[in-house]
Amino acid sequence: MTSSGKNPKENKGMNRRQFLSLAWWAAGGLILAESTGGLVASLWPKLKEGSFGTKVKVASVEEVLAMPVGTITSFPEQRFFLSRVDSGFLALYRRCTHLGCVLPWRADDPTEDDLSETGRFNCPCHGGIFDRYGVVQSGPPPRPMDIFPISVVDGEVIVDTGTILTRTTFEESQVTEI
Repeated sequence: MTSSGKNPKENKGMNRRQFLSLAWWAAGGLILAESTGGLVASLWPKLKEGSFGTKVKVASVEEVLAMPVGTITSFPEQRFFLSRVDSGFLALYRRCTHLGCVLPWRADDPTEDDLSETGRFNCPCHGGIFDRYGVVQSGPPPRPMDIFPISVVDGEVIVDTGTILTRTTFEESQVTEI
């Protein structure tokens, strides 16, 4: 001991055990902060322009009006079909209303409407069949295909895939005239 009463081997700084304990707590805190940040960021996805869940530019008004009645145009990445019917257009969500299976358009199958000689939507899961209006013709689906709103902005036809409109029947007011 010295005259001041302190042990000369006593260190005023941090010993090895304290340093390692502090390092472990800091690493754990950093991992917790990164995990929390990742979780919070995943709750608000960043949607790319033109992807599902956004407003999608389909084509110009002239291009859309050039489509013959009975035409079905697929937009697979945006998850809808643009259906040209007598009075205008329907943007049909490609999800079956029975159990959510992806509905393919079968251009060569017998038709279920008077707009063309062939073509219908066939659910591969349980055999639901829909016409060009998205109306159930047979099978277990309880209601017509859901639709997305269509609008015209600056000469462009826009489909809002972020707004799903559920319907119980087909009504002529669901068709968008362009």
